[in-house]
Amino acid sequence: MIKIATLAACVFYLLMLPAAQASDGFYVNPQSSAAQWVQHNPDTPATARIRSAIADVPSALWLTGTSQAADRLTDRVSRYVSAAASTDKIPILVAYYLPYRDCSGGASAGGAPTAAEYQTWIDHLINGIGDNPAVVILEPDALADMQCLGNDKRTERLTLLNYAVSGLKQRAPHTDVYLDAGNPGWKSPGAMAEALNAAGVKQAHGFALNIANFYTLAQVRSYGDAINSRLLSEFSYTKAIAVDTSRNGNGAIPGDWCNPPGRRLGIAPQVLSPQLVALWIKLPGNSDGGASPKTDCHGGPTAGTFSAELALRLIEGN
Repeated sequence: MIKIATLAACVFYLLMLPAAQASDGFYVNPQSSAAQWVQHNPDTPATARIRSAIADVPSALWLTGTSQAADRLTDRVSRYVSAAASTDKIPILVAYYLPYRDCSGGASAGGAPTAAEYQTWIDHLINGIGDNPAVVILEPDALADMQCLGNDKRTERLTLLNYAVSGLKQRAPHTDVYLDAGNPGWKSPGAMAEALNAAGVKQAHGFALNIANFYTLAQVRSYGDAINSRLLSEFSYTKAIAVDTSRNGNGAIPGDWCNPPGRRLGIAPQVLSPQLVALWIKLPGNSDGGASPKTDCHGGPTAGTFSAELALRLIEGN
């Protein structure tokens, strides 16, 4: 049973599957915003398309600190990963609660009020996973978006990321942890390699790229390879790469990241090689934001809110 197997064995199993079946190895979140929309709108013309194209595809559960109290987080995560294990699937979790979250973009601003509260929160998350297999994506934008922090807060952020990576490694031993590393249009490979190393990626399984963005798989792989080249030359190790392919079917328009038109769903979650996995981290149809001081959000609702209109645009590529 997957509950007592290592995640490495699960990855080997996925590699043996045809690409069309590979997403069967990851857990479909039955309470995703898309699934909830389908449940509440069973008879609309869009329902069947959104169900098959998005709601029934494995995607990440985002844990933000605002959707559940810290003292209930352990139980919530435990029930979720146990449900995945009972169906021999691997759950994908996103931890998104660092202090001063999204301090630059602002559309998803918030996070833990203090470093101590974040440590308590991440401890609850780790305890909830326990010995179950899981994939954890750690803190989207946290490293690429540090320029909006002063030196003391940057140091605090790196300390907290090290705390989270170390805790997951020690107390959730069957979890593959990926530290977010932005996207090809944000930081240079050298700058990102330095930041990843400072954040403790050496103890993690790898780093994640393209979260909530739209760059093609080829572009992201090239960028990830460049980061690994710098990690190897400067720190003597390389890491696995997780790519968010949820919305990259038509590639990116650099600088237009907030609900841009003309984008399309990407390939379904699957293991592409022992060192490369495609995941749906951002749920297609969930808004990037209703407003941002730096970009046009194209009429989207509040960040994280599911929109059938946005979902259909991604299904149709317009």
